[in-house]
Amino acid sequence: MQKKRMVRAIAAVFGLGLSGVAGASGFQLLEQNASGLGNAYAGSAAVGENASTVFFNPAAMTKLKGVNVSAGVALIQPSYKFSDEGSSNAPAAKGTNGGDAGGIAALPNMYASWQVSDKVFAGLGVGSPFGLKTEYDNDWVGRFQSTTFDIKTYNVNPSMAVQATENVSLGFGVNYQRMEALYKRQAGVAYPPGSNAALNAMVQGTTVTLDATSEAWGWNAGALFKLGSSMDLGVSYRSKVFHRLEGTLTSTNQAVSPDTHARADLTLPDTYILSIVQRLDENWEVLGDVSRTNWSSVDKVAIDRANGSTAQTLDARFRDTWRFALGGTYKINASWKWKYGIAYDQTPVRSAEERLLSLPDNNRYWISTGAQWKLDKSSTVDVGAAYLYIPKSSVSADQRSSGRGSVVGSYDGSIVILGMQYSVSF
Repeated sequence: MQKKRMVRAIAAVFGLGLSGVAGASGFQLLEQNASGLGNAYAGSAAVGENASTVFFNPAAMTKLKGVNVSAGVALIQPSYKFSDEGSSNAPAAKGTNGGDAGGIAALPNMYASWQVSDKVFAGLGVGSPFGLKTEYDNDWVGRFQSTTFDIKTYNVNPSMAVQATENVSLGFGVNYQRMEALYKRQAGVAYPPGSNAALNAMVQGTTVTLDATSEAWGWNAGALFKLGSSMDLGVSYRSKVFHRLEGTLTSTNQAVSPDTHARADLTLPDTYILSIVQRLDENWEVLGDVSRTNWSSVDKVAIDRANGSTAQTLDARFRDTWRFALGGTYKINASWKWKYGIAYDQTPVRSAEERLLSLPDNNRYWISTGAQWKLDKSSTVDVGAAYLYIPKSSVSADQRSSGRGSVVGSYDGSIVILGMQYSVSF
């Protein structure tokens, strides 16, 4: 009970600035620190330069002596603009393009690590590994499929690391996670089909809302290998997390859709990371990253009423994805470092027919840069910025058979990320 209250308290604090957004493909959030943002998160499981390694690879805590604390925030501005190319909501009015479905959000994070003994280290991380929000104008063409879709996660991650040998470190952590989901749409284009205009208007003006939460457990592990004096290799894994979301399905018109208890099952994907850091000389480092996220765990998400009937099924049918990142660091002087990186992030969306209006995702191309300022021997400030180019994506969401219209068109998208982080050691 105390752990649940702790997570809720953290969620309340984070909720002051957090609105779910997707920084990586799907609705994964890589923005767990600003020190890695400048490198497009290349080398994430091998760098271990501050306490945020608790998230990316707990084994790298063995690089941190004494007590280390790191806290930061990322500002994420996504943009998703729809262009209609032949949608239909008959007999309802067609509707507008919906405005920009993206919106700015603040994503905070906090970490700490402690050197318990010469070879044993402990850590704690608090962040949000998954999040998503799309919000359209209420009169848009896809209002019968989605007007608001908002997913938030709050993750508490205690961990341990052991220096197994001079060149090998191992780490393990557990994750206590809370998820909140809010989904809104208009009831339908007609109910029942062929009914009179007054009844159709009543149905079309009804908003249906799913508001549900879940608390669940997961785990993460990693290893760090020192390959000679100038190369580190890191591997890490974050497990799947199964959420049984429970809450209410409500509507603004009880005659159209009576309020009821509702449930939806969702399994968040697991992720593997392989990272390398190669020091070329006293000033230059090269960093690389390959990761795989098993998004196929998100398939068909059924929203079930209390009586066992299905109110709606979100047919995501995601595929597993790869992400590749390459970056570098240049030490300008004793106080300053310059960071840069590029990345390719594959979308889990298979095709235009399976692109959800609530998640108009596509492949992403990262270009990042940043700087690190060493204030003194024990404290640093990191700043980073990234632009994510998202190629135009087509959508063909035909749900006329279920009374939710047909949305045909394309999306123009992009994401801008700014991050700042302060780290200190004692």
